[in-house]
Amino acid sequence: MTNLLWTIFHVLVFPGLLFCVVVGVLLAGLDRKLVARMQNRVGPPLLQPWYDFLKCCGKETIIPRHARKGLFLAAPVLGFAALITVALFVPVFSYSVYSTSADLVVILYLLTVVGVSMIVGAAASGSPFAGVGLSREMVAMISYELPFVLVILAVGRMAGEGSPLGVTFSLQAIVDWQAVNGNMLFHWSMIPAALAMLFVIPCEIGMHPFDIAEAETEICEGTLAEYSGPPAGLFRLTHCVKMYVMCALFCVLFLGGISTGYAALDALVMVVLSVVLTFVTMSVPHAVCARFKVEQVFQFYWTVVAGLALISLILVWLGL
Repeated sequence: MTNLLWTIFHVLVFPGLLFCVVVGVLLAGLDRKLVARMQNRVGPPLLQPWYDFLKCCGKETIIPRHARKGLFLAAPVLGFAALITVALFVPVFSYSVYSTSADLVVILYLLTVVGVSMIVGAAASGSPFAGVGLSREMVAMISYELPFVLVILAVGRMAGEGSPLGVTFSLQAIVDWQAVNGNMLFHWSMIPAALAMLFVIPCEIGMHPFDIAEAETEICEGTLAEYSGPPAGLFRLTHCVKMYVMCALFCVLFLGGISTGYAALDALVMVVLSVVLTFVTMSVPHAVCARFKVEQVFQFYWTVVAGLALISLILVWLGL
């Protein structure tokens, strides 16, 4: 009974639903504040993303006349649930609610589900703007999935070199390996993979300058064009939580996770690292870069970013 209560606590409070939402909202608010400061603006309050979510929850849900109602309403719930499940696989204080021998494979699929949920919702809306947005979302997913997979293979090969398969996809095994051999980031052969992962994060989240699927000034928010009320708020909350999840995943893959022996301190360190990663990978590009063209996103990720990840994979496979 005690184990069941602890599991429920971990799923709903820490490191699950409540923790992810709180940190995600703070990161999204901080990103907007940092971008505003870099552009010499005051910017919105730190909790503006939370205010936006609450405002959406108080609005009416308008369903387009030609929409597939079931899919249209189920898409944001599916995406949010998949993302919270990803958070339960990411170790905090050397503990994850779910732990398997193929964590990274499951995480990769679940993150794909989050993107697919936006595509399904856009397709179900019947809007031409959403139709353009979903095609762009598919291009973005194809663009960053290849370098993301190569990064996972490089990290898995590095940590699982002595295993029977020669590669591991267990996050716990990767954390344990780094506890003995040092953080991945400090191994020179893994530096290109870390850089590739830093490029993957903003495109996975859909942040400017890689927000081609929404592009407010071009296609009226694209995939979200027809959403209003709580479903729109849930999609925006999913975006916030994804910021934390991707930053936390980077910390586990390249910084050995966080394990000081104190849960509260581990959570604080994870949040601080997430703030730093938010500034480096999202806020600075958002402030200084114009939005990429659709074809530029594909070319950049399949040449530069995939090339960086492939270099690390080759170096690790050669034992260098």
